[in-house]
Amino acid sequence: MEKVPRHFFFLNSLADKAYFDQAYQIEEGQTISQPYTVAYMTELLSITPGMKILEIGTGSGYQAAILAEMGAQVYTIERHEKLYRKALEIFSLLGLNIHCFWGDGSGGLTKYAPFDGIIVTAAAPREAEMLKDQLAVGGKLVMPVGDINSQKMVVIERLDENRFSRKEKGDFKFVPLLGKHGWK
Repeated sequence: MEKVPRHFFFLNSLADKAYFDQAYQIEEGQTISQPYTVAYMTELLSITPGMKILEIGTGSGYQAAILAEMGAQVYTIERHEKLYRKALEIFSLLGLNIHCFWGDGSGGLTKYAPFDGIIVTAAAPREAEMLKDQLAVGGKLVMPVGDINSQKMVVIERLDENRFSRKEKGDFKFVPLLGKHGWK
């Protein structure tokens, strides 16, 4: 995490706060998660170099940059065009090879599946079956699930073609996942 300059992902007016362990507002009513949350979700994925990871909710691009710095092959999708374009600029500036898409990511990216890991950086109202289907065997889905005000961090691992394990890993609060398979 020390290799990724977090201040690049901040509004200029908040750049002096970039290294505090807090979440902050970015454009489009979204937030950049606190470093603890980014590290925790990343750890739950058990990243190793070369893994193919899907991130739903590019936002500022910080989480995707962390995953790429760890050697993952990152696919990320953002619904807000302004955030998508800004993330592309930052990825280019930092020399990161991240596959970035603009659109409704609530259903994943079936065209590029299967993924070794999927991380959802916005709160879903329920576990997403279509995302589970995009996991490779042994892959993990990490996502906050619950109502608008409070969520549980859920880790789902694909054990084989038809079986999954599920664990809850604490309470969190994220912005809502919007789209066809999220909050409408």
